[in-house]
Amino acid sequence: PVAERKFPAMSTGEGWTFDAVVRGLLHGDCIALTRVFETIGSDPRRSAIVQWVEAGAFASEPVALAEALTTACWLGEVEVARYLLDLGVDPLAGNGTGMNALHWAANRGQLAVVELLLSRGVSTHVRSRYGGTVLDTAIWSAEHEPKPDHARIIAALSPSQR
Repeated sequence: PVAERKFPAMSTGEGWTFDAVVRGLLHGDCIALTRVFETIGSDPRRSAIVQWVEAGAFASEPVALAEALTTACWLGEVEVARYLLDLGVDPLAGNGTGMNALHWAANRGQLAVVELLLSRGVSTHVRSRYGGTVLDTAIWSAEHEPKPDHARIIAALSPSQR
């Protein structure tokens, strides 16, 4: 069965079972899942997560699939995010950590992902569990966890640009 398949060996020498990946997605373990989302070039089908999506493994795991989109956005894996959006995954649904895909992309300074989500019409007004909009999240992150593209993200999210 699909649930027993493993990803190719990771740098730690260990493979990931589908069930372990689902648990990681549901717990917001973005860093731990980095290798699962990595693509080779710009082909998202070369990422392990997309291979499982294409195999139908997420058919009974819609919540985990929504968290996969959020994780791709957190990691800046824009082609994986685009692939999942094209499949119809709701970017507002993967909010088990209290922030959705756009909140996390803004928080992590992932400009290309923010631009992708904005181009798809994702709402910037949804509030996180901390009470902030996406712009509030970007401003907080720029002050406390600055990344090179935070200024450009804040500009893109500013009402005068929207």
